[in-house]
Amino acid sequence: MPEQSDNSPITKILTDLRSGGDEAFEVLFPLVYDELRKIAGSYFRGERSGHTLQPTALVHEAFLKLSKQNSIDFESRTHFFGVAARLMREILIDHARRHNSQKRGGEHRTRITLDPSSGFGESKQLDVLAVDEALTALEELDDRQARIVEMKFFAGLNVEEIASLMNISPATVKREWSSARLFLSRMLTDQY
Repeated sequence: MPEQSDNSPITKILTDLRSGGDEAFEVLFPLVYDELRKIAGSYFRGERSGHTLQPTALVHEAFLKLSKQNSIDFESRTHFFGVAARLMREILIDHARRHNSQKRGGEHRTRITLDPSSGFGESKQLDVLAVDEALTALEELDDRQARIVEMKFFAGLNVEEIASLMNISPATVKREWSSARLFLSRMLTDQY
């Protein structure tokens, strides 16, 4: 996700949203769509064709939920994508639970693909419910590490963007990410 200046159109629209400009969401959508679509598409890389949830639907559902959130004051472009990542995770989890319960046994479990930039080496496909379970366990131990993982996995944010959003140093993000990655590797070992 390329870094944007404080004067970017996205930042201006997010500022307008804070001051009650609800129509700004209509202007915002085309500006963030490609980036959200890229993030969503990365989850479905390697999925079977005919998957019941497609990247476009995930983006539209996440954006619809974002537009209905009255109490969020997006501080920056990075904050917006962090919130979008959280919503995408929730949508994927809800979809996976519905889909897997219908299949009774989960022969075609909903999976997400982690690309090499996720820090897990080569491309990995993981069961979305197992990732959620591991993240929930991590949240109980260290909420900050869980947020870092979520922003990296579900929003594709880089270390500098995460540091900016969380108001911590890049070195702290790297250290926390390293620890979280070790925890998740242990939790998800049987997924590889």
